[in-house]
Amino acid sequence: MKKSLFAVLAFLTLLSGCFKSENTNTVSTDGSTSMEKVIGILGEVFTENNKGVNFTYNPTGSGTGISSVLENRCDIGLSSRNLKQSEIEKGLTETILAYDGIAIIVNKENPISNLQLETLEKIFTGVITNWKEIGGSDSEIVLIGREAGSGTRDGFESITKTSGKCKYRQELTSTGDVITTVANNPNAIGYASVASVKDTVKLISVEGVTPSTETIQNGSYKIQRNFVMVTKKNAELSPAAKSFFEF
Repeated sequence: MKKSLFAVLAFLTLLSGCFKSENTNTVSTDGSTSMEKVIGILGEVFTENNKGVNFTYNPTGSGTGISSVLENRCDIGLSSRNLKQSEIEKGLTETILAYDGIAIIVNKENPISNLQLETLEKIFTGVITNWKEIGGSDSEIVLIGREAGSGTRDGFESITKTSGKCKYRQELTSTGDVITTVANNPNAIGYASVASVKDTVKLISVEGVTPSTETIQNGSYKIQRNFVMVTKKNAELSPAAKSFFEF
């Protein structure tokens, strides 16, 4: 059964010396910046139990991770969105690793604590442009998003029905950049992987539901997506990469 990202992170800390490999190869992963925490723990536990194997993670974004697999530049791609049909037709396959919520975040000074999906759609498409329209201060809403090709952006825009219509002030290339920018701007709103959210920003409930292990697993938190590992369907992984994949 697939787990929420929170459950995966907790479970990984308890793993012992299983799935050992005698290979001294490198396992190279490339892709989603939102997956940094979970893939970091996976890589750490794997290498602790597989001495001599070098594990690498290149945080380039989901789109680049997918293309890296196609172009044989990494063993396993990391994507915070499901593969598109066109990508599957090129010979790629996905394995779901975890569920992850996409948190809606604002500056800690913002009095807003809950938003409806319909309201989010209006905010990010520029129909609502001032916080006072939804009970906040008389200030322009500053929209912070991810770059084109980001799995987080794809997930957020698909769920909120804003694909191709968002009026971003800034389009940033990593989850951390979004969080930092929102933390430093009292009028900003953005989105980021729930697992990456820090106490430097305020997490907003969506339709009265706060993202958590329970609400992500039972589906009551509506803004969520899959974390997937991407490989070539008919290509054999190296022994070390296969060992990591099975792990």
